[in-house]
Amino acid sequence: MLTNADFLKGLTIHGTDGELGTVAEFYFDDKTWAIRYLVVETGGWLNGSRVLISPMSVIQTDWPAKHLDVALTKSQISHSPGIDTHVPVSRQHEVSYLGYYGYPYYWGGPYLWGASEYPWGGPLAPPTSAETLNERMRRESADSHLRSSDAVKGYHVAATDGGIGHIDGYIVDDRDWRICYFSVATRNWLPGKKVLVAPVWATEINWLEMKVRLELSKNQIETAPEYLESIPLDRHYEQKLHDHYGRAPYWLGASGRAA
Repeated sequence: MLTNADFLKGLTIHGTDGELGTVAEFYFDDKTWAIRYLVVETGGWLNGSRVLISPMSVIQTDWPAKHLDVALTKSQISHSPGIDTHVPVSRQHEVSYLGYYGYPYYWGGPYLWGASEYPWGGPLAPPTSAETLNERMRRESADSHLRSSDAVKGYHVAATDGGIGHIDGYIVDDRDWRICYFSVATRNWLPGKKVLVAPVWATEINWLEMKVRLELSKNQIETAPEYLESIPLDRHYEQKLHDHYGRAPYWLGASGRAA
């Protein structure tokens, strides 16, 4: 199901023994655009700390009720490795976090979530021993390729023939937690219109300059199907979008059949 990521903000997180907090933002992987962690404000029960919750723990998401159920307890959260969400999350931090919960390393396999295309892949492994964790942390690089959703929102977007606007939001598939599109808010030459663009259609994402360059022209963007937040996204709309841009649909495999 495709969902505007703005709906993630404010979602109440329910653990197995009570409410854990609300979603403030998320971190996504700048290589695959998969959401790796939700940043959750815990409120009073944990002194207002912000904690990370992986989609690997998600049981179900109830969008109408605005809550998300996870297979975690308050005790697990309170004893998890501390991560300062105000600084970049390093790969060493991730090793410590994933090892504590017994989650597989998502960068350790051929698929989006390591050994699986989806974050929930069956029984979790026992927590990793401190000795094994320390050795793995020693071997990992510091760069985790994680980006803050709040920080990237607002990046300038350029077509092949000039600037066209800025990133205004994200469209997420809540099955595999991948960002399928980002919405572009145009300015001046196209007042008020929002359009969707897939991250794979970018020729360059310059994190230092805070700019995304697309292999699309202004005219292609101008005539693209408008994105209206009030209308749910469906496969019919996606097909129109891909047909307009002349792109092969991502949901078709090499065989040309729906995945």
